[in-house]
Amino acid sequence: MSIAPAVLRLAGTVAGLVLVAAQTTTASAAPPARSPALHAPARDSATWSAPLSTQGRYIVDGQGNRFRLKAANWDGAQGSWTGNGSVTDPANHHAGQNSYGIPLGLDRVPLDGLLADFHELGINTIRLPFSNEMIHGTTPVPDSAVGANPRLRGKTPLQIYDAVVGALGESGFAVILNNHTNTSRWCCGIDGNERWNTGQSTRQWADDWVFMARRYASVPRVVGADLYNEVRRNVLDDPNWGLGDDHDWYSAAQLAADRILTEANPRLLVVIEGINWTGVPVDGLPHGRPALTPARTLSHTLVDAHKLVYSAHFYGYTGPHHSGATGIGETHDPRYQDLTREQLDAALDDEAFFVEETGRHYTAPVWVSEFGIGTNETNAAARTWFGNITDYLAGHDADFAFWPLVGFEGHDDWSLLRYDSAGHRTGILDSGDWRGAAWQHLMSASSTTGPVADVPLWRMLGTDHGDAVESLRVRSAGDWDSGAHKAACPDGLRLIGLSHTTGRGLCTDAGATDLRTAEAGQTVVADERYVPAGADWASGYTKLQCPPGGFLIGYSVRGERLSAALCVPARTALSGSGRTVWFDRSDNRPSGAAGGDFAYGDYKGQCAVNEYAAGIAFTTRVGSSPGPDALLCRTLS
Repeated sequence: MSIAPAVLRLAGTVAGLVLVAAQTTTASAAPPARSPALHAPARDSATWSAPLSTQGRYIVDGQGNRFRLKAANWDGAQGSWTGNGSVTDPANHHAGQNSYGIPLGLDRVPLDGLLADFHELGINTIRLPFSNEMIHGTTPVPDSAVGANPRLRGKTPLQIYDAVVGALGESGFAVILNNHTNTSRWCCGIDGNERWNTGQSTRQWADDWVFMARRYASVPRVVGADLYNEVRRNVLDDPNWGLGDDHDWYSAAQLAADRILTEANPRLLVVIEGINWTGVPVDGLPHGRPALTPARTLSHTLVDAHKLVYSAHFYGYTGPHHSGATGIGETHDPRYQDLTREQLDAALDDEAFFVEETGRHYTAPVWVSEFGIGTNETNAAARTWFGNITDYLAGHDADFAFWPLVGFEGHDDWSLLRYDSAGHRTGILDSGDWRGAAWQHLMSASSTTGPVADVPLWRMLGTDHGDAVESLRVRSAGDWDSGAHKAACPDGLRLIGLSHTTGRGLCTDAGATDLRTAEAGQTVVADERYVPAGADWASGYTKLQCPPGGFLIGYSVRGERLSAALCVPARTALSGSGRTVWFDRSDNRPSGAAGGDFAYGDYKGQCAVNEYAAGIAFTTRVGSSPGPDALLCRTLS
């Protein structure tokens, strides 16, 4: 979210290193029953249909048509208190705006009036932040907080959030829920909300997500779960991507996504933001903004391979290695607004938009779910940056969300729409707002529309710290190799590649979509019983081969040692010729290496797209790695 450049953003943190961690609040009251939503006029309800899914770099609607997220952030429910002084004094809230833990503007404009103004902007999606504290709160907001919406009087912040969600959906907007903060405090610095588990356990955080996803499962236009906002360093520790500890954002996001899709609402998109900041912002010490760069070597694979969206935030006063601070925490690194257009484009590509490259294990839509600038901005570099980034988003046909959507006149000049105490509107639609030309260019630029053709999926598996069983059909059959780390491709995909020592795998549907038969059945292969006599395709090695008519979808390991292969029967005859693909001493992959580097730094073997994997060979000889050494690849019939 936006903070004036003079205020510490992330890392005014040099001072934070000598401070006690910020206060957090834990509420334990059970959530109240859901209240009915206020009625709002339907707008554009026939132009798209839920649910949303992904197809390559694009988001598509329920009919397979492109749905570009033209969004804005309606904030407030995540909290506005800055953490200093009395919470009842508006002066101690961001920009002097006390949100009372609910979306801003309900005190001065009727809900249907707000939605009508949102439609006038041309947006189709609302990112709706909330805090975990909001979920558990039981105290009604004061009547003044909903002065223009008397039907909301006497309700808790969660009940008001219910009403807003329902009204947005009825009005035709796609709604993406965003867990912004643990506590209802303004983000984002050293504020007790640095990580999803700063003030609560990862389990409680995931439990809250299951609760929210279930709560709105009956609202079709609630289309996404944006898991957490701007994961960043706290006073002492950095978040990481894949280390398997309590600060591992990769694993926490995988856990929450899995639980949302399997326990709450399988229709939702899952939005995973990259890491916003690591290190101490002091010249000479390591620090920076990793964003989505870790996904190059370790990407997420969900139980529904068409539900992953990656996201990143970009503000002009921050930078690839600049925290955004002025004064304490400021370094000599360039801000994004200091970069030339070409340098900015390169930074955006490197930090986020490489994810949209076709045919990689990380390929997914990228949503710039926050960017923005104020109408009172006079800095020429900042204004140029805004033109450059909107040109980039328009030229790349990117999904985006402006921060923020609503503010109070005379308080938050960043808002697209501002309202005075009488409900009169000003903002980016006015001729005097210098941001208007860039906004209109972004909103009206040519864009891919209509049906999006199917593209092959590539997804990676990793057993680094536990199971990676992403097949619901396999899960339903129970634990197929107790005590081992197990991996299985999402339903509809087959295993096509393996690494030599790191337990990584590569899945695809290229060349054969959903090859598995509809009938139940799978075979766990732990010996050579299915290797035909006279068909030794890896002499001197132990061979785990699928039964006739079967193909590989999974594997298990115990440490580095291969434990078992998981095979399933095909829906069509599989009788193609075979070849042995060795990768014990070097990579052995098809030209072009579709899927990308799914096991960085390790030897990898991979079948061609017109093949399937029917067996794995390994050895337990002293001095040799006990991991996979070869694949049996056979042509698809």
